[in-house]
Amino acid sequence: MNFSNKDEEDIKLEVNIISLIDVVLLLVMFFMITTSFVAQPGIKVKLPQASAKEIRQEKELVVIISKNKKIYLNEDLISLSLFPDRLGKALKKGNMPILIIKADELVPHGLVVKIMDIAKKTGIETLAIATRPDE
Repeated sequence: MNFSNKDEEDIKLEVNIISLIDVVLLLVMFFMITTSFVAQPGIKVKLPQASAKEIRQEKELVVIISKNKKIYLNEDLISLSLFPDRLGKALKKGNMPILIIKADELVPHGLVVKIMDIAKKTGIETLAIATRPDE
């Protein structure tokens, strides 16, 4: 006696992956929306190119010089005459930081040297000039 039904033998098991695809797409969209992208804040400066790697320290001051010769100390717009006082105040707040100069490639060399000279007179021992990597 054979109790099996031929219809039952023809049944094929299938895995429905449509719901799995929906979940994966929702996760991808969630991560794309919530991801924060690393970007330089605020002031647009086109840095010169160099092949050397960037040096990082815990404490750093950033001076940005835009192509229209505006000077920013940690994103605060200041004049060249106020730069030594502001730099001195920033130095008193913490240990000896590194001063990173981010100057647009069209800024005159003399202005960058003047900023470096003021920084040395203020007491900063370590200077770095930011560049963008070679393409």
